[in-house]
Parts: sequence; C-alpha cells; structure tokens
Amino acid sequence: MIILGIETSCDETSASVVEDGIKVHSNIVASQQALHTRFGGVVPEIACRAHTDTIITVIDKAVTEANIKIKDIDAISVANTPGLIGALLIGLTAAKTLSWILKVPLITINHLHAHIYASKIEYDDIDYPAISLVVSGGHTSLFLTQSETRHTPVGGTIDDAAGEAFDKVGKILGLGYPAGPEIDTISQKGNEKAILFPRSYLKKDSLDFSFSGVKTAVLYHCLGQDSRDSGENPGLKDRELADLAASFQEAVVDVLVNKTIFAATRFSVKSIILGGGVACNSRLRQKLTDAAKQRDIPLYYPSKKLCMDNAAMVAGLAYHKYGEKEVAGLEVEAIP
Repeated sequence: MIILGIETSCDETSASVVEDGIKVHSNIVASQQALHTRFGGVVPEIACRAHTDTIITVIDKAVTEANIKIKDIDAISVANTPGLIGALLIGLTAAKTLSWILKVPLITINHLHAHIYASKIEYDDIDYPAISLVVSGGHTSLFLTQSETRHTPVGGTIDDAAGEAFDKVGKILGLGYPAGPEIDTISQKGNEKAILFPRSYLKKDSLDFSFSGVKTAVLYHCLGQDSRDSGENPGLKDRELADLAASFQEAVVDVLVNKTIFAATRFSVKSIILGGGVACNSRLRQKLTDAAKQRDIPLYYPSKKLCMDNAAMVAGLAYHKYGEKEVAGLEVEAIP
C-alpha cells in the first residue's frame, strides 16, 4: 500500500511516499530555519506563508522522487494535531484536496505519535508495551505505548519544553537559533559537573516535566538575579561557556533520563522509544542508552533525519491506522 504523507505542524514543509509503513520511497523536507533565525524562534505568520509557497512543490517532488504517478497513491495522510493552527490548516487543506480529487482515503495523524513511530521505520523488532519519550522544541511528553497506534499520555511538561529551554538558554549565551545543536557541540568540551544547576522532579513519583527553573538559574548565574536576558554572550570565555553549556545540558538530560527510566520501571515495559528533535542530542542518547542497558531494556531511537519533523513518519503510521479502519472524513479539523 502506497501512502503520501504531509507534515506542516511547525516550520518544516514535508511530503513523503511510504510503502507498507516502512519502505520510504521519498522524504522531502523544506526547512524554514533561515527565515526564522533572525527572530530567535518560529514566527507563525512567516511559517504559514512559507508553507503556502512551498507545499505544492514539495508534494510534487516527493511523488517524482518516489518514481510513481499520482494515481498510484492509495491514501493521503497528514498531521492535523498538535502544532501551529495556521500551519496545520495548510497541510490539512492540501491533504483534503488530494483525497477528494484522487478519491482515496484521508488519514489524520497525531504529530507526537508519528515521532514515536519514526523508530519503527528503521527497527521492526520493537516489543510492546513501551515507554515513549517525545522531546522537541514544543513538546516533552511521556506515553505508555501499547502498539503502533495506541498511546496513553502519562507525563508532560507543565511549562517550557526541553527544546524550548535549550533555545532560551542559547539566547542568554548569545548562541544562534536553534541553539540545541550548538549547546550539544560546545558541551563536549566542557565539564558537566562545573555548575550544579537544579533538577526539577516536581512532586513524588511525578512523570511531568518542568524546565523553566533551570533556564532561570542559567540566567541568574550569567547576569545576576536583577538582570534580564540581553540576548548577548555575557562576557564568557570559551572554557566558561563550555562548562556552563555542559552543566545546563546535564541538568536537562538527567531529568529526561531519570523520569523515562522511572516510567519504564513503573509500567514494566519491554522497550523504550525516543523521538523528536531533541532526540538528536548526543548526551541524551548516551545517558539513556546506558541507563536502559543497565536495566536490560531495549532502547530505540531513529536516525537524526527521522528525529526532525518529516512526513515519512506520518505516512508510515498511517499504514497501521488504515489497517485498523481509522479513516477521516473531509470535515476533519486541525487541532492546535
């Protein structure tokens, strides 16, 4: 079964052709990073204009690269939640139009569930139930995953997502946007024990996350408690910057790893799945791999290209939803 996937939940316009849930024939991603860098974050209006300008070209390129004809497509899939409402509507409108014109089923996908599925494209031996950690610029969520299509939320952020904290700390340190990759690189030259930043675990046995405190702690450490974020490097030498970045990153990673392992133990799962843009972070991968190995729990995470927002994970998951007859009507809406 050949499914065309469409992903426009934030600032990447993506289309992909996937066969039988795992064979990726094409996966086109048009990044908007250059448009948003000067603002230090995603500007919804700019994102929507860019999606509108590129979506037809991206879909056409995905079909062409897959070496198929448009009539060969058996279903259309699209991420309709969660995300920026305007961005979601552009992808959903394109998907509805194609579904109507081609007279093929429309399958709507939860963007976070698609990030969990990304590992399945590359690893077919994932055993369920699993604990799934989706960590990105907009989300930090834990799910109890019973199958490819069944996910129960068991924890999430109550304030800043982990990726958002990375970007805000990057701004404090005068780094570029997105700051996550820069902090990851800089941290490799630093001492993660140089500064003891707070780890917020909330109330006893909580599976929720909070990263606003560690972000504020970095601000106070750099600029003092009466200072505001200037968006400029606060006169740090290279070694100081590396130590600070490594110490901040360690605080975030410790909470992510400890809560994920705690959830895996609580629910007696057979696997742990990691997904989302922050899943590219090398320290998170290393520490979660070590912690899972100590407990003899298999850990799965996709290659970096599938960690970022992309349509292959949308089309792949849609194959399983179609098999369970979860098909949407043209009246389906986008949910931010």
